[in-house]
Amino acid sequence: MTLKEAGIDIGMAIAGLFGAVLMSSKSSAQNTGRTIISLVGGAASANYVTPLILHVAHLDSDPSYTYSIAFLLGFAGLRAIEVISSRFLDVKPTQNEPTHINKRRR
Repeated sequence: MTLKEAGIDIGMAIAGLFGAVLMSSKSSAQNTGRTIISLVGGAASANYVTPLILHVAHLDSDPSYTYSIAFLLGFAGLRAIEVISSRFLDVKPTQNEPTHINKRRR
């Protein structure tokens, strides 16, 4: 059984991993567990969500977009997944986000 048969495109996973490494380098010294989860999440989101994004955006006919989208998904990590799912799939975010911005008054 190869990785491709298992549903893993090593090129997209590596592109997502590099994106996640760049994003997590800012906070890697703060929390090791969160950094590892971020790296795995970036690689996994790039591997499994890139084909979906390419299909939805009608870019799947041109393979030159594949690795750049995978890198961006890895860089953006799980936050990109939340935004994409809320826009295209009509899924509500799980966190309580404020509905308005409080302005600071003097």
